[in-house]
Amino acid sequence: MSTSSIWHGQVPPSVLTEMSRGSLIETLGIEVTGIMPDSLHGRMPVDARTTQPAGVLHGGASVAFAETLTSVAGFLAVDRNRFHVVGLEINANHVRPVSDGWVHGEARALSLGRSIQVWEVRITDEDGRLVCISRCTLAVLATPSRY
Repeated sequence: MSTSSIWHGQVPPSVLTEMSRGSLIETLGIEVTGIMPDSLHGRMPVDARTTQPAGVLHGGASVAFAETLTSVAGFLAVDRNRFHVVGLEINANHVRPVSDGWVHGEARALSLGRSIQVWEVRITDEDGRLVCISRCTLAVLATPSRY
């Protein structure tokens, strides 16, 4: 088993949380919960901030969660003194409703190119059942990170 990592340097989850203060990420209650050698993990509450009027997780909240995880992952995967990542495209398939608790997300790189990154995010409920599957494409810009 390889111990190599896709990340450029180390940034603890607590620093990522602090960077999110005053943003949509904080408003939705999104948290980074783990940085593994080849994936980023997070969670988001299913509550009044993230549900639709029918009482289940809003698809837009799932997309915001997925894009947050991929943006953070992209940020961690580049030399932040030289590069900044921005979202280009995101899609999502919502496969199961959730009405309470937490959803958990795992972002994994499908491709880490010099100018484009492609990530997949699997969002699951507390029982590990698939809620949403998303793919996000990020552009890697040759400018220092703004985060």
